[in-house]
Amino acid sequence: MSKLASSLPLHVVRVVHAAPDRIETAEQLAPRIGRTQAWIVEHTGVRERRIAEPDCDLAVFAAGVAREAAGGQRPDLLLFAASAARQTLPDSAVFIQRELGWSGVPAFSLHATCASFPVALHAASCYLAAGTYQRILICSAELTSRVRNLAEPESAALLGDGAAAALIDGRADGGRLLRFRMESWSEGAELAEIRGGGLRLHPNDPRTRPEDNLFHMDGPRVFRLTARRIRGFLEALLGDECSPQEVELVVPHQASQRVFEFLPKLGFPPERTVRILDRYGNCAAASTPMALACAVADGRVRRGDRVLLFATGAGLTLAGALIQW
Repeated sequence: MSKLASSLPLHVVRVVHAAPDRIETAEQLAPRIGRTQAWIVEHTGVRERRIAEPDCDLAVFAAGVAREAAGGQRPDLLLFAASAARQTLPDSAVFIQRELGWSGVPAFSLHATCASFPVALHAASCYLAAGTYQRILICSAELTSRVRNLAEPESAALLGDGAAAALIDGRADGGRLLRFRMESWSEGAELAEIRGGGLRLHPNDPRTRPEDNLFHMDGPRVFRLTARRIRGFLEALLGDECSPQEVELVVPHQASQRVFEFLPKLGFPPERTVRILDRYGNCAAASTPMALACAVADGRVRRGDRVLLFATGAGLTLAGALIQW
Protein backbone atom coordinates (compact mmCIF):
# COMPACT_ATOMS: atom_id res chain seq x y z
CA MET A 1 0.00 0.00 0.00
CA SER A 2 1.63 3.24 -1.11
CA LYS A 3 -0.89 5.96 -0.33
CA LEU A 4 -2.08 6.07 3.26
CA ALA A 5 -5.77 6.72 3.83
CA SER A 6 -4.57 9.68 5.85
CA SER A 7 -1.20 10.57 7.28
CA LEU A 8 -0.21 8.69 10.42
CA PRO A 9 1.49 9.99 13.58
CA LEU A 10 5.27 9.72 13.50
CA HIS A 11 7.01 12.28 15.70
CA VAL A 12 10.70 11.42 15.99
CA VAL A 13 11.73 12.79 19.36
CA ARG A 14 15.36 11.75 19.16
CA VAL A 15 17.59 9.79 16.78
CA VAL A 16 21.21 8.93 17.52
CA HIS A 17 23.92 6.75 16.05
CA ALA A 18 27.00 4.93 17.28
CA ALA A 19 29.96 3.10 15.76
CA PRO A 20 32.93 1.15 17.11
CA ASP A 21 36.10 3.11 17.81
CA ARG A 22 38.33 1.07 15.52
CA ILE A 23 38.68 2.52 12.01
CA GLU A 24 39.69 0.32 9.10
CA THR A 25 40.80 2.34 6.08
CA ALA A 26 40.66 1.33 2.45
CA GLU A 27 44.45 1.23 2.51
CA GLN A 28 44.44 -1.27 5.39
CA LEU A 29 41.80 -3.50 3.80
CA ALA A 30 43.25 -3.51 0.27
CA PRO A 31 45.91 -6.23 0.71
CA ARG A 32 43.42 -8.50 2.48
CA ILE A 33 41.08 -8.58 -0.54
CA GLY A 34 43.71 -8.42 -3.26
CA ARG A 35 42.79 -4.95 -4.49
CA THR A 36 44.31 -1.47 -4.29
CA GLN A 37 43.15 1.42 -2.16
CA ALA A 38 42.20 3.31 -5.31
CA TRP A 39 40.11 0.37 -6.56
CA ILE A 40 38.14 0.23 -3.30
CA VAL A 41 37.38 3.95 -3.29
CA GLU A 42 36.50 4.05 -6.99
CA HIS A 43 34.27 0.95 -6.97
CA THR A 44 32.55 1.34 -3.61
CA GLY A 45 33.03 4.93 -2.45
CA VAL A 46 34.13 3.67 0.99
CA ARG A 47 37.30 5.30 2.32
CA GLU A 48 36.95 3.85 5.80
CA ARG A 49 34.57 1.86 7.96
CA ARG A 50 34.27 0.95 11.64
CA ILE A 51 35.06 -2.56 12.86
CA ALA A 52 33.88 -3.94 16.22
CA GLU A 53 36.23 -5.89 18.45
CA PRO A 54 35.82 -9.69 18.41
CA ASP A 55 34.30 -9.75 21.91
CA CYS A 56 31.65 -7.13 21.07
CA ASP A 57 28.18 -8.51 21.82
CA LEU A 58 25.39 -7.41 19.48
CA ALA A 59 22.93 -6.91 22.34
CA VAL A 60 25.32 -4.75 24.35
CA PHE A 61 26.22 -2.74 21.25
CA ALA A 62 22.55 -2.16 20.40
CA ALA A 63 21.59 -1.38 23.99
CA GLY A 64 24.16 1.42 24.17
CA VAL A 65 22.63 3.42 21.35
CA ALA A 66 19.08 2.51 22.44
CA ARG A 67 19.72 3.86 25.93
CA GLU A 68 20.95 7.17 24.54
CA ALA A 69 17.96 7.52 22.21
CA ALA A 70 15.49 6.71 24.98
CA GLY A 71 16.88 9.56 27.09
CA GLY A 72 16.35 7.66 30.32
CA GLN A 73 12.67 6.99 29.61
CA ARG A 74 11.23 3.50 29.36
CA PRO A 75 9.30 3.01 26.09
CA ASP A 76 6.09 1.05 25.59
CA LEU A 77 7.66 -1.05 22.82
CA LEU A 78 11.16 -1.96 21.68
CA LEU A 79 11.54 -2.82 17.99
CA PHE A 80 14.85 -4.24 16.77
CA ALA A 81 15.06 -3.50 13.05
CA ALA A 82 18.10 -5.24 11.62
CA SER A 83 19.28 -7.84 9.16
CA ALA A 84 21.40 -9.92 11.54
CA ALA A 85 20.42 -11.75 14.72
CA ARG A 86 22.41 -12.35 17.87
CA GLN A 87 21.36 -16.01 17.71
CA THR A 88 18.58 -18.08 16.19
CA LEU A 89 16.38 -18.23 19.32
CA PRO A 90 15.22 -16.35 21.29
CA ASP A 91 14.77 -13.09 19.45
CA SER A 92 17.60 -10.53 19.61
CA ALA A 93 15.32 -7.85 21.03
CA VAL A 94 14.95 -9.82 24.26
CA PHE A 95 18.68 -9.64 24.93
CA ILE A 96 18.74 -5.92 24.16
CA GLN A 97 15.83 -5.42 26.56
CA ARG A 98 17.73 -7.32 29.27
CA GLU A 99 20.80 -5.12 28.82
CA LEU A 100 18.59 -2.06 29.23
CA GLY A 101 16.85 -3.38 32.33
CA TRP A 102 13.41 -2.97 30.77
CA SER A 103 11.85 -6.23 31.91
CA GLY A 104 8.22 -6.39 30.83
CA VAL A 105 8.51 -4.04 27.85
CA PRO A 106 7.31 -5.81 24.67
CA ALA A 107 10.35 -6.48 22.49
CA PHE A 108 10.69 -8.15 19.14
CA SER A 109 12.53 -7.92 15.83
CA LEU A 110 11.22 -6.63 12.55
CA HIS A 111 13.38 -8.22 9.85
CA ALA A 112 13.25 -6.84 6.31
CA THR A 113 17.03 -7.11 5.77
CA CYS A 114 18.58 -3.73 4.88
CA ALA A 115 15.11 -2.22 4.46
CA SER A 116 14.18 -2.92 8.08
CA PHE A 117 14.24 0.68 9.35
CA PRO A 118 11.66 2.28 7.01
CA VAL A 119 9.46 -0.79 7.48
CA ALA A 120 9.78 -0.38 11.26
CA LEU A 121 8.82 3.31 10.96
CA HIS A 122 5.62 2.28 9.21
CA ALA A 123 4.86 -0.39 11.81
CA ALA A 124 5.49 2.06 14.63
CA SER A 125 3.23 4.65 13.02
CA CYS A 126 0.40 2.12 12.70
CA TYR A 127 0.78 1.12 16.37
CA LEU A 128 0.61 4.77 17.39
CA ALA A 129 -2.45 5.44 15.25
CA ALA A 130 -4.22 2.40 16.73
CA GLY A 131 -3.40 3.54 20.25
CA THR A 132 -1.63 0.26 21.00
CA TYR A 133 1.55 2.03 22.13
CA GLN A 134 2.54 5.65 22.72
CA ARG A 135 6.35 5.60 22.94
CA ILE A 136 8.24 3.27 20.63
CA LEU A 137 11.98 2.83 20.42
CA ILE A 138 13.36 1.51 17.13
CA CYS A 139 16.90 0.20 17.27
CA SER A 140 19.15 -1.04 14.47
CA ALA A 141 22.59 -2.53 15.07
CA GLU A 142 24.79 -4.44 12.65
CA LEU A 143 28.14 -6.20 12.96
CA THR A 144 28.50 -6.91 9.26
CA SER A 145 32.29 -7.22 9.44
CA ARG A 146 31.76 -10.68 10.95
CA VAL A 147 30.15 -11.99 7.78
CA ARG A 148 32.48 -10.38 5.23
CA ASN A 149 33.75 -12.78 2.60
CA LEU A 150 37.24 -11.52 1.77
CA ALA A 151 37.21 -13.70 -1.35
CA GLU A 152 34.48 -11.39 -2.73
CA PRO A 153 36.29 -8.02 -2.87
CA GLU A 154 33.37 -5.78 -3.85
CA SER A 155 31.05 -6.76 -1.01
CA ALA A 156 33.88 -7.10 1.52
CA ALA A 157 35.02 -3.55 0.74
CA LEU A 158 31.54 -2.19 1.35
CA LEU A 159 30.63 -3.52 4.77
CA GLY A 160 31.09 -1.85 8.15
CA ASP A 161 29.69 -1.96 11.68
CA GLY A 162 27.31 0.57 13.17
CA ALA A 163 24.08 1.22 15.05
CA ALA A 164 21.32 3.79 15.44
CA ALA A 165 18.11 4.23 17.40
CA ALA A 166 15.07 6.47 17.13
CA LEU A 167 12.49 7.32 19.78
CA ILE A 168 8.98 7.81 18.40
CA ASP A 169 6.28 9.49 20.53
CA GLY A 170 2.64 9.48 19.50
CA ARG A 171 1.68 12.09 22.08
CA ALA A 172 4.01 14.78 20.74
CA ASP A 173 2.77 17.28 18.18
CA GLY A 174 4.37 17.49 14.77
CA GLY A 175 5.73 14.70 12.66
CA ARG A 176 3.65 12.52 10.36
CA LEU A 177 4.16 9.54 8.08
CA LEU A 178 2.87 10.86 4.77
CA ARG A 179 3.49 7.91 2.46
CA PHE A 180 4.89 4.38 2.66
CA ARG A 181 5.63 1.77 0.04
CA MET A 182 7.29 -1.64 -0.07
CA GLU A 183 7.86 -4.05 -2.94
CA SER A 184 9.67 -7.39 -3.08
CA TRP A 185 10.91 -9.37 -6.07
CA SER A 186 11.81 -12.95 -5.23
CA GLU A 187 13.65 -13.41 -8.52
CA GLY A 188 16.50 -11.60 -6.77
CA ALA A 189 16.47 -13.82 -3.66
CA GLU A 190 19.85 -15.41 -4.41
CA LEU A 191 21.60 -12.20 -5.41
CA ALA A 192 22.38 -11.09 -1.85
CA GLU A 193 22.34 -13.74 0.85
CA ILE A 194 23.89 -15.59 3.74
CA ARG A 195 22.93 -19.16 2.90
CA GLY A 196 23.89 -20.81 6.18
CA GLY A 197 22.62 -20.48 9.71
CA GLY A 198 19.03 -21.57 9.13
CA LEU A 199 17.31 -24.89 8.61
CA ARG A 200 18.32 -25.21 4.95
CA LEU A 201 22.05 -25.26 5.68
CA HIS A 202 22.17 -25.89 9.40
CA PRO A 203 25.61 -25.60 11.06
CA ASN A 204 25.49 -29.34 11.82
CA ASP A 205 24.58 -30.27 8.25
CA PRO A 206 27.64 -31.82 6.54
CA ARG A 207 26.71 -29.98 3.34
CA THR A 208 27.24 -26.58 5.01
CA ARG A 209 30.51 -24.95 3.96
CA PRO A 210 32.29 -22.16 5.87
CA GLU A 211 31.56 -19.70 3.04
CA ASP A 212 27.83 -20.42 3.39
CA ASN A 213 27.97 -18.49 6.66
CA LEU A 214 29.43 -15.40 4.97
CA PHE A 215 27.73 -12.67 2.96
CA HIS A 216 27.46 -13.24 -0.78
CA MET A 217 26.33 -10.58 -3.23
CA ASP A 218 26.23 -10.32 -6.99
CA GLY A 219 26.53 -6.55 -7.00
CA PRO A 220 26.10 -5.88 -10.73
CA ARG A 221 22.94 -8.01 -10.95
CA VAL A 222 21.48 -6.42 -7.80
CA PHE A 223 22.05 -2.99 -9.32
CA ARG A 224 20.52 -3.92 -12.67
CA LEU A 225 17.43 -5.41 -11.04
CA THR A 226 17.03 -2.39 -8.75
CA ALA A 227 17.75 0.16 -11.46
CA ARG A 228 14.89 -1.17 -13.59
CA ARG A 229 12.42 -0.62 -10.76
CA ILE A 230 13.65 2.26 -8.60
CA ARG A 231 12.24 5.09 -10.74
CA GLY A 232 8.71 3.68 -10.79
CA PHE A 233 8.96 2.75 -7.12
CA LEU A 234 9.94 6.23 -5.98
CA GLU A 235 7.37 7.90 -8.26
CA ALA A 236 4.65 5.70 -6.75
CA LEU A 237 5.97 6.36 -3.25
CA LEU A 238 5.88 10.14 -3.62
CA GLY A 239 2.64 10.08 -5.60
CA ASP A 240 0.93 13.46 -5.63
CA GLU A 241 2.47 14.47 -2.29
CA CYS A 242 5.49 16.17 -3.81
CA SER A 243 8.10 15.97 -6.58
CA PRO A 244 11.71 14.86 -6.06
CA GLN A 245 12.79 18.51 -6.17
CA GLU A 246 10.37 19.36 -3.35
CA VAL A 247 11.75 16.79 -0.91
CA GLU A 248 13.86 18.71 1.58
CA LEU A 249 16.11 15.76 2.48
CA VAL A 250 16.78 12.32 0.99
CA VAL A 251 18.16 9.65 3.34
CA PRO A 252 19.02 6.52 1.37
CA HIS A 253 20.42 3.22 2.55
CA GLN A 254 24.16 3.61 2.08
CA ALA A 255 24.28 0.61 -0.23
CA SER A 256 27.10 1.62 -2.57
CA GLN A 257 28.57 4.42 -4.66
CA ARG A 258 26.03 3.68 -7.40
CA VAL A 259 23.13 4.92 -5.28
CA PHE A 260 24.56 8.43 -5.22
CA GLU A 261 25.36 8.37 -8.94
CA PHE A 262 21.80 7.30 -9.76
CA LEU A 263 19.69 9.61 -7.55
CA PRO A 264 20.41 12.86 -9.49
CA LYS A 265 19.14 11.11 -12.65
CA LEU A 266 15.81 10.67 -10.85
CA GLY A 267 15.58 14.38 -10.05
CA PHE A 268 16.85 14.42 -6.45
CA PRO A 269 19.35 17.28 -5.90
CA PRO A 270 22.71 15.90 -4.67
CA GLU A 271 23.03 18.63 -2.05
CA ARG A 272 19.85 17.35 -0.37
CA THR A 273 21.04 13.75 -0.19
CA VAL A 274 22.69 12.45 2.99
CA ARG A 275 25.87 10.51 2.38
CA ILE A 276 27.93 8.81 5.09
CA LEU A 277 29.09 5.87 2.95
CA ASP A 278 32.66 7.14 2.68
CA ARG A 279 33.06 7.27 6.49
CA TYR A 280 31.09 4.24 7.66
CA GLY A 281 30.58 1.96 4.68
CA ASN A 282 27.42 -0.08 4.25
CA CYS A 283 26.13 -0.93 7.73
CA ALA A 284 23.16 -2.90 6.38
CA ALA A 285 19.87 -1.99 8.10
CA ALA A 286 21.63 0.47 10.42
CA SER A 287 22.80 2.59 7.46
CA THR A 288 19.55 4.49 6.96
CA PRO A 289 18.95 5.53 10.60
CA MET A 290 22.68 6.29 10.98
CA ALA A 291 22.48 8.66 8.01
CA LEU A 292 19.34 10.24 9.45
CA ALA A 293 21.01 10.70 12.84
CA CYS A 294 24.04 12.34 11.21
CA ALA A 295 21.78 14.71 9.28
CA VAL A 296 19.92 15.70 12.44
CA ALA A 297 23.19 16.23 14.32
CA ASP A 298 24.46 18.42 11.47
CA GLY A 299 21.32 20.57 11.55
CA ARG A 300 20.18 19.51 8.10
CA VAL A 301 16.62 18.68 9.22
CA ARG A 302 14.05 21.22 10.41
CA ARG A 303 10.59 20.61 11.80
CA GLY A 304 8.11 20.51 8.95
CA ASP A 305 10.64 19.26 6.38
CA ARG A 306 9.65 16.40 4.11
CA VAL A 307 12.23 13.65 4.52
CA LEU A 308 12.40 10.66 2.19
CA LEU A 309 13.96 7.48 3.59
CA PHE A 310 14.36 4.42 1.43
CA ALA A 311 16.40 1.26 1.32
CA THR A 312 17.18 -1.72 -0.85
CA GLY A 313 17.30 -5.06 0.90
CA ALA A 314 18.07 -8.66 0.07
CA GLY A 315 15.07 -10.51 -1.22
CA LEU A 316 15.12 -8.30 -3.35
CA THR A 317 13.14 -5.63 -1.48
CA LEU A 318 12.60 -1.90 -1.76
CA ALA A 319 10.98 0.03 1.09
CA GLY A 320 10.53 3.74 1.60
CA ALA A 321 8.82 6.24 3.83
CA LEU A 322 8.08 9.91 3.22
CA ILE A 323 7.77 11.65 6.56
CA GLN A 324 7.05 15.18 7.68
CA TRP A 325 9.62 15.94 10.28
